[in-house]
Amino acid sequence: HAIVRPGPYICAEWHNGGLPVWLTSTPGIGLRRSEPQYVEAVSAYLRRVYEIVAPRQIDRGGNVVLVQIENEYGAYGSDHDYLRTLTELTRACDITVPLTTVDQPEPHMLAAGTLPDLHTTGSFGSRATERLATLREHQPTGPLMCSEFWDGWFDWWGGVHHTTDAAASASELDALLAAGASVNIYMLHGGTNFGTTNGANDKGRYAPIVTSYDYDAPLDESGHPTEKYHAFREVIARYAPVPDEVPPARPAAPVRSVALRATGDWLPAASAGAGAAVAPPTFEELGQLGPLVRYDITLPDEAFGDTDSAVLAFAEVRDLAWVAVDGAPVGRLQRALHERSLPIPRGSQLTVLVEDQGRVNYDARLGENKGLVGPVTLGGHELTGWSAQPVDLAAVAAGIPAASEQTTAGRAGLAGTFDLDEPADLFLDTDAWSKGFAFVNGFFLGRYWRNGPQRTLYVPAPATRAGANEIVVVELEHVVEPVAAFIAAPDLGHREE
Repeated sequence: HAIVRPGPYICAEWHNGGLPVWLTSTPGIGLRRSEPQYVEAVSAYLRRVYEIVAPRQIDRGGNVVLVQIENEYGAYGSDHDYLRTLTELTRACDITVPLTTVDQPEPHMLAAGTLPDLHTTGSFGSRATERLATLREHQPTGPLMCSEFWDGWFDWWGGVHHTTDAAASASELDALLAAGASVNIYMLHGGTNFGTTNGANDKGRYAPIVTSYDYDAPLDESGHPTEKYHAFREVIARYAPVPDEVPPARPAAPVRSVALRATGDWLPAASAGAGAAVAPPTFEELGQLGPLVRYDITLPDEAFGDTDSAVLAFAEVRDLAWVAVDGAPVGRLQRALHERSLPIPRGSQLTVLVEDQGRVNYDARLGENKGLVGPVTLGGHELTGWSAQPVDLAAVAAGIPAASEQTTAGRAGLAGTFDLDEPADLFLDTDAWSKGFAFVNGFFLGRYWRNGPQRTLYVPAPATRAGANEIVVVELEHVVEPVAAFIAAPDLGHREE
């Protein structure tokens, strides 16, 4: 059976909460409310989705039992006219199964996030008896359901690896089932934010999500059972039949150490037509969907006055910027640390490489612009006349194996090959590197960062092959050692004790 939750806003710690950048960057658009441009786009999307869903409903011989309207809307807005528009569209598209909403069982969220004719479900991972009681207060009749039973949590760069006690999670599951509630486990199977699909949170401090979405789920990132899987299975067996088959434990992955050839600075040269923009354009204005943009500008000598340095200040950096003067690195600014300025030496050319570390997926900062946002000053003088060049990361990665320059100092590309007897899951140890992106056989594994907690990248078996395999690393800062190590098991980082 399937519960269809088409969003299009899904949260899920996914880039922009699942909303496409072309939509959220539309001038004047109002997200997740009764704004004509947004409603028109979402309606067109949902009509296409429901063309697929309608013939597959359970009352027509299919497997779809429920369809959800929006997603945790009470945590974002309270536009009931918007919810009504989505509900009426769904029914007009011949969806006849029950319609649901989901919100955290907080009174204000339950009141804001649903309508009287929609069945309300909850999202939570603890205090199950209390949460069900709150849900029942707002919905006196009908089935109780936790449609997102959070059995773990996600990680962000600079934080810890989150885990939940298997016995405690199983006890909460038992409480739900004992109450006769229906349960949808989030997550049953951990996953991966491959490429640059990770989202971010910002509740006063920007926190980009790591590449792994293992989530401490019953089935881990590579699909193998954990202690929590067996604990959940034991609980479920008290209430319903369970199959005899149990998935096998994760085997040790192949171990390899691969020497990498470092190919020097991979950053494309500044494009022609410098000074085309008065202010630095955002990623959206450039149409850049990738994670990197290079900004260049000629520095005015008068901004330094009689000194050999001056303070370079940005209105806002989204999200991480490497600053260089005349090609020499002078510093880095992190949005996560609220950094916006640094002193730079006298020079003639400023280069700023900016990384979009992940778009906010929850709450009010959905759809925000990326890049250098707002004016930039040097010694109090506004800098105008910028050039900006989107970096084609895929093209950069493809060109690294053929590059000839040999150096490991500073920003560098690295490439190497390794052999496998057959395709296999691998765990790539990133300890010898600083920050960047990794590819195996052209498959974009995602981001790595010494900031942690994540220490390995999951390489799924379908991305590998028997015989020769290629690894490419796009390093943004520097490598400690030009080597790629594949280890036997994942290392997702330190935990809170």
